[in-house]
Amino acid sequence: MRVDHILEKGTGHQNEDFLIIEKNLFGVFDGASSLDKEQFEGGKTGGMIAAGTAGRIFSRNHYPLSHLGAQANQAILSEMKQKNIDFSQRHKLWSTSAAVVRVKKNSIEWFQTGDAHIILLYKDGSHKVLVERDDHDYETLLMLKKLKFKPAPAYQSQIKKIRAKMNRTYGVLNGEPEAMDFVNTGFEPSKEVKTILIFTDGLQLPSRTPRKKKNFDGFIQIYKKSGLCGLKNHIRQIEAQDQDINTYPRFKCHDDVAAIAIHL
Repeated sequence: MRVDHILEKGTGHQNEDFLIIEKNLFGVFDGASSLDKEQFEGGKTGGMIAAGTAGRIFSRNHYPLSHLGAQANQAILSEMKQKNIDFSQRHKLWSTSAAVVRVKKNSIEWFQTGDAHIILLYKDGSHKVLVERDDHDYETLLMLKKLKFKPAPAYQSQIKKIRAKMNRTYGVLNGEPEAMDFVNTGFEPSKEVKTILIFTDGLQLPSRTPRKKKNFDGFIQIYKKSGLCGLKNHIRQIEAQDQDINTYPRFKCHDDVAAIAIHL
């Protein structure tokens, strides 16, 4: 088994993505801070704490991934309680997306929530996206495009509205018990799998028009041609040519990236 990985900060002040490689267990986590942008000891954001907390729980690598996911969710809750977060204001909650796999002799155990992704590439050239889901940021990005990339008060209200839908219409680990209702987990046979890709949404091809469902065909083609680092550089180059976000709707020029390619 050979492993490639990337952990790279975007244009934000801190990297809120987190990555773990622990024997046969691999995970990426994408933290999201409260909308009030509060910081804690060492200048850490809530998103950074949430992603790191979840990652450290999963790195114990001793229970089924669904069990570790529940423990990670509970640990995030405990961290927020220690910081006296007001749970009645849900936009102040910290959260993290997660994609984790455990490679066994004949199978791949996996866990996914939020907008982190797992893709299996097979020996015959085909691929499988383990969880195909609607992009919960679709409406917000569409609004940003209609506003000609100049955020207005309605845009800020939209962001708050979507954040309030955490674990109501889409899942994240944020300490709420409902988080586990949105977890996706399972097993896949590994016999015909050539590569497992797990990555946060910072590693995605920019699109001029927001899509409700992501299509990874072009993404996979570039990966097969250029590898993980080449794919990341291709994405960064496109984003760098649109630093003012006038062409490709997104929340920042470069998002944080955590990505792992596991070659079986």
